[in-house]
Amino acid sequence: MSAEIICVGTELLLGDILNTNAQFLALELADLGIPHYYQTVVGDNPSRLKQVLAMACDRSAILIFTGGLGPTPDDLTTETIADFFGVPLIEQVDIIEDIARKFAQRGRQMTANNHKQALIPEGAKVLPNPKGTAPGIIWHPRPGLTILTFPGVPSEMQRMWRETAVPYLKGQGWGQQIIYSQTLRFWGIGESALAEKVASFFDLTNPTVAPYASQGEVRLRVSARAPSQGEAVQVIEPVVKQLRQIAGADYFGVDTDTLASVVGQLLTDANQTVSVAESCTGGGLGSMLTAVPGSSDYFLGGIISYSNDVKVSLLGIKSSDLDKWGAVSKPVAQQMALGVRSRLTTDWGVSITGIAGPGGGNESKPVGLVYIGLATPDDRVECFKYNFGRDRDRASVRHWSACYALDQLRRRLLEQYH
Repeated sequence: MSAEIICVGTELLLGDILNTNAQFLALELADLGIPHYYQTVVGDNPSRLKQVLAMACDRSAILIFTGGLGPTPDDLTTETIADFFGVPLIEQVDIIEDIARKFAQRGRQMTANNHKQALIPEGAKVLPNPKGTAPGIIWHPRPGLTILTFPGVPSEMQRMWRETAVPYLKGQGWGQQIIYSQTLRFWGIGESALAEKVASFFDLTNPTVAPYASQGEVRLRVSARAPSQGEAVQVIEPVVKQLRQIAGADYFGVDTDTLASVVGQLLTDANQTVSVAESCTGGGLGSMLTAVPGSSDYFLGGIISYSNDVKVSLLGIKSSDLDKWGAVSKPVAQQMALGVRSRLTTDWGVSITGIAGPGGGNESKPVGLVYIGLATPDDRVECFKYNFGRDRDRASVRHWSACYALDQLRRRLLEQYH
């Protein structure tokens, strides 16, 4: 017994509008403990919409439609659904009166095409729209099947869902359990490598464990079904603990944690500060750190040393090393980290120098080559070399460089103070 989300609108297929309705409804269904296994986007075409309906009716008990309830000729959702089930449309006088009243409140006259929005399949109940002119329906066209329709305007749809649809579904016996999830976040390990380590957990049924990756980060979503969030947390906790133990330092946080927020908390716990010296990232690392509220307590500032002159004058880089090794090199990365730490008087200094592209690379130093320097409170300096590949775009190289710099700092903080 599952729900299915069907979003109607050619503009969604063309990418003109971001489909936030599907995301909202997916989260809401999880809160109600109603599983859903399919989402479909279909254009404003009656034939294709009927094909989607035919498949959905065979596999889902609740069909949730968004879009296609307006007054224009391409708004075909209601009439197509009615035609599919062979049911006539009946004009609802109270809907016409509601639409006319809303137009009058705005100082406008209702047009003839708005009468279309008052046509409801025979036997269906009206799902009222307090904000807009397009009501939805709640309908049981056949035993064991519930259809709910909503306008595509997110603000209207969300209010209708919360004020009418949720109470209705709960009254029908749905929503007796919730689906609660925690997302564990990892950096420094590939998706396949992590999946191999935790493969046995993928066979669990409650909770379930599922992996996914995004821009160098790997995540494991752990989900449990239970009557309450507290009970779901109890189901999840032992599994989460095991996964964290297996991953070790590759695990960095949960849910909304970021590398920057975790580093910030570690620095706060240690009562320490950090400064940064950036070349190819152009302030990206500092931006990540300062995006965290309260970061001024531990992040004192940074130096964007794009030119060699700035590296020499502000960071104290030896001109001879720049001549010998070049700006993108281990010696320069190390001196940058030491230099910014000394100039800004912080406990830690982090540096990034590299070739973000698209030009500037050669055979010995290709695009994507990055050195990260890390100066520690006990006057040691480390350097980490990465090659993010020639085919990476400039933005990706900059993003990955900043993330790996944060990750190396995070790991050293963990080693020394936890």
